[in-house]
Amino acid sequence: MQKKRVKTGLERILAEKPAWIQGKRLGLLCHQASIDSNYRHAKDLMSEAFPGALKCLFSPQHGLDAEKQDNMIESADGWDSRLSIPIFSLYGEVRKPRPDHLSQIDMFVVDLQDVGCRVYTYIWTMLLAMRECAEAGVEVCVLDRPNPIGGLKVEGNLLDPGLFSFVGLAPIPMRHGMTMGELALMLARLEKLDIELHVVEMEGWSRGICFPETGLPWVWPSPNMPAFETALVYPGQVVLETTNISEGRGTTRPFEIFGAPYLEQGKIISHMDNFGLPGFLLRKQNFEPTFHKWQGEVCRGFQIHVTDKDNYKPFLTTLALLSIIRKEFHDDFEWKAPPYEYEYEKLPADLVIGDPKVRQAVEEGVPPMEMELLWAEEVKEFEEQRRKFLLYS
Repeated sequence: MQKKRVKTGLERILAEKPAWIQGKRLGLLCHQASIDSNYRHAKDLMSEAFPGALKCLFSPQHGLDAEKQDNMIESADGWDSRLSIPIFSLYGEVRKPRPDHLSQIDMFVVDLQDVGCRVYTYIWTMLLAMRECAEAGVEVCVLDRPNPIGGLKVEGNLLDPGLFSFVGLAPIPMRHGMTMGELALMLARLEKLDIELHVVEMEGWSRGICFPETGLPWVWPSPNMPAFETALVYPGQVVLETTNISEGRGTTRPFEIFGAPYLEQGKIISHMDNFGLPGFLLRKQNFEPTFHKWQGEVCRGFQIHVTDKDNYKPFLTTLALLSIIRKEFHDDFEWKAPPYEYEYEKLPADLVIGDPKVRQAVEEGVPPMEMELLWAEEVKEFEEQRRKFLLYS
């Protein structure tokens, strides 16, 4: 597909300077991927476009500069010396803005690059902030950005409300196919938030295009999301975080590369061939993580190469892999114990997968096409629910 130059919500608000933002004291939730097409950062651009209006910055998980490597590695508050304004961490002592933060602003502006997956925490940082803004009478503005893996495909079971956590605070599927702006509209309605919400839509984005077709530069939104190809596999491969299989942290291609010392690659490939799942190829890849799980040990595994992104099913593919691994290597395979993202009792696999029934289907070796039936009706209901909040054709 030919590249199409997309104009982000950030670029539109800078160009159009709508009346509803004029004269407002602004706080900006952003990270290092909050850039324009020339790699200029939103905090500098907003400060220039609205002189004196930007009063503080807010940073999500991984920090303002995406310097924090892993889950539950917190960031402290800081100070932007160039702009002479405070930086309030929303992944440190608190995970939502405090009243004394919000008392400094009239509008909370969100400019975050999401990756289209329920467990990616930026959605939930936005929601927690929206709740607090509703209580404080602070307006919210979301500067929309592309869903890098497209806005057509939806996959996975809906999150069980009994498993709400920082990796999921609403009943949505693993791959939701929505933008941050669309999610903000839907979550505000689901939670009945009394809030003045502005979504600055993109120009030129449509649901069928993925990030490489946008003409926008990719800057990793978190340390283990180095490329678009990572985002494409992430809605499945993130489940590996809840196991003793390396998800490739400590390599140059996290989530695309995975394995463990105890795996036998031939057995896995023969079973996966029998399943006939579409859109990818498993290439044998041994690797030695420089940190994290199995640090310094040789892992036998694979790199997953997506050959047909339109038909590839990341969530189902990883669950199928796990069902094989658990069956063939049950003496070595383990689900990780808590904690996981500040949840100290519930099984991390349940928090990430989102429904114990699906995790049990993996454990029982249910064939992937039967597993997919577990969420078929839920997905249809979600697609109907989300329809009224979609902003792009």
